[in-house]
Amino acid sequence: MSATNQESYDELYRSAPAVWSGRPNAQLVAEASGLTPGTALDAGSGEGGDALWLAERGWRVTAVDFSPVALERGAAAAAARGLADRIEWRHADLDGWTPPERSFDLVTAHYLHATWTDRDRMFRGLAAAVAPGGTLLVVGHLLDESSEHEHGHGHRHEPGALYTAGEVAAVLEPESWVVVAAEERDRDPDAAHRTGNPVPDTVLVARRTR
Repeated sequence: MSATNQESYDELYRSAPAVWSGRPNAQLVAEASGLTPGTALDAGSGEGGDALWLAERGWRVTAVDFSPVALERGAAAAAARGLADRIEWRHADLDGWTPPERSFDLVTAHYLHATWTDRDRMFRGLAAAVAPGGTLLVVGHLLDESSEHEHGHGHRHEPGALYTAGEVAAVLEPESWVVVAAEERDRDPDAAHRTGNPVPDTVLVARRTR
């Protein structure tokens, strides 16, 4: 991912004491609440709302983001909530960083809408990080490429940054995965109101069988 992407996100995070609500994403809550806590990778963790929620429920989390500003904010929140020993905050660019294979019981990625050198390679790397029996959860904004989308805080997604659950599912090896859901879901009303983005989510849930 280009340095411009990182700089724009650093600028975004510096623009306010908290850019996001600090609450977990609704699709994560829906899919992970019934899972047995284990190890989790939060890819594109931002300020850490999802990582904090998982850690509070007994998960050991690796939270990865390319914005050091966001990671510092997440680490401070974890320390304040007594969760510092349950979350590793890793500064890495998913465009080049490859997570360890078959290492996480849950890999979750929400709204990874950036310009990737090779988006399929990035998603294959996230899928490869899921341990046998584990879960892959990928969520995005359901928008067509002609749509203009700008969050309420003024951050605009670049052309080519969007994806569908079906496109992510297509990179999975059929003999190793069961696709539980690849569908459109209504966005959480509170999140839609706060961000000014009412469009639905595109959601992939898949289980690794081997």
